[in-house]
Amino acid sequence: MTWTIVWEHLFIVLAASILSIVIGLPLGILSYVYPKARAVILRVVDILQTIPSLALLGIIMVFIGAGKLTVITGITLYSLLPIVRNTCVGLQEVDPGVKEAARGMGMSRAYRVLMVEFPLAFPTVFTGIRIAIVNAIGTAVFAAYVGGGGLGGIINRGIRIQNMTLILAGTGVLMVIAVVLDLLMGWFERLMQKNRGSSRAMLLPLAAFLLAFVLLLPYGLRSSGDGELKLYDGDYSETQLMHHMVKMLVEDKTDLTVTIQDQMSQVNNFKSLIGDSHTCDLMISYDGTLLTTFFHQDVTDVPEGLSIYDYVNQVAQEAYGMRLLEKLGFDNTYAIAVPQAVADRYGLETVSDLIPVAGELVFGAEHEFFTQEGSMKYGPFTEFYGLKFKDWMSVDVSLKYAAAEKGSFDVTEVYATDGLNRKAGLKVLEDDRSFFPDYNGALLVREDTFERFAGIAPDLEEVLNLLAGQISNDDMVEMTYQVDVMGRTVDDVAQEFLVSRGLLTT
Repeated sequence: MTWTIVWEHLFIVLAASILSIVIGLPLGILSYVYPKARAVILRVVDILQTIPSLALLGIIMVFIGAGKLTVITGITLYSLLPIVRNTCVGLQEVDPGVKEAARGMGMSRAYRVLMVEFPLAFPTVFTGIRIAIVNAIGTAVFAAYVGGGGLGGIINRGIRIQNMTLILAGTGVLMVIAVVLDLLMGWFERLMQKNRGSSRAMLLPLAAFLLAFVLLLPYGLRSSGDGELKLYDGDYSETQLMHHMVKMLVEDKTDLTVTIQDQMSQVNNFKSLIGDSHTCDLMISYDGTLLTTFFHQDVTDVPEGLSIYDYVNQVAQEAYGMRLLEKLGFDNTYAIAVPQAVADRYGLETVSDLIPVAGELVFGAEHEFFTQEGSMKYGPFTEFYGLKFKDWMSVDVSLKYAAAEKGSFDVTEVYATDGLNRKAGLKVLEDDRSFFPDYNGALLVREDTFERFAGIAPDLEEVLNLLAGQISNDDMVEMTYQVDVMGRTVDDVAQEFLVSRGLLTT
């Protein structure tokens, strides 16, 4: 964790808070001035508050793409309720005598509300702002799912690899930010209550927010140059390793600068790669993922005589203007694994060995493996092998390995190249009847990337293909183990591997 991530998180919170204030205060005033509009406005902000944060970000991303703007928009909408309600309530609670006196002095309605009633109501209004900002600090952790950066990526990674230090560090920093901001806003609130109706007391906290926002602006804006190749960091070590290898190779062998943006899931990364408004140029992907997850097809849709790799490349070129480069060498397919103790007890080497003992075992995997989409799921798998497990249980993907280590279930589904298999003491069983298809790793690149950088790096494709065939399954297991279990940095492990293959000199 670095200070950059902390400032980035603060930038997201402050940007969203300022926007929610700019939008929420007028809506609150309108709710007070026009009782007929009040019910509609309050109902809308109530509904926005009931939408799960992650779902709201996903909906927004469909329209404006991935990145900080999506996160800031989502948190802004999520923060409106306390601001709008407190603004309306604060104005309603202003002493009726004051209102009548202002009216008797011949003040217009607009002047009366803005210059007399609003300053008196501002302590209550500011309480709503205070609540919105503190809530936004926690909500901003979801930024990691849509390429928005911040502390969410640290916490998610810590949960996945069961690293309590990372979890506590990320959570601790969030708590410190929340406490410090809340104490600061509490001081402003007491100041306003002491100087009720003072414009100076009202403007002081707003000026402080704006100053902090300006100071943090460099952490929210990233400039792009003509010679800049853009990628997103991944939410798994394997993705991060590959993208950092790309950065090292390209910057070493061409004049291009490679920018690795905030963390992004595979699905959202693919979406950010599509269309004229794309925000990245390439990503690590897998032929099986393209087929099932991105193209929503199944292995039965692959024409006879074509491999999955060749077929998805054909579809990617025709439908999306992108293609897979040469295979990198590792096959991160689904695999079935059992704790070593279970393997020893029942003599398990292959998936077929599970058939006579399945009735004594519990199967556990992430929620997605139990859905009905596609054939690479629990139902088709157990039917194909004729497995009748004693029971099955669904867990969050980030908690799966911890559950396996604690003996919550006996059999699970894993990714073949995940170093956490070794940490959890899992034995990967041979898929002896070849149920799971290939998931060959390869770089997925927009075709126009090579055209765009032809003048700066005419050999870009050749440079990227230097990685082709270089990384075996064992290599990837070892690298992810070094990062996720041994705690080494992605850059150190990636550089060490490239040097060992003679692709970098230092």
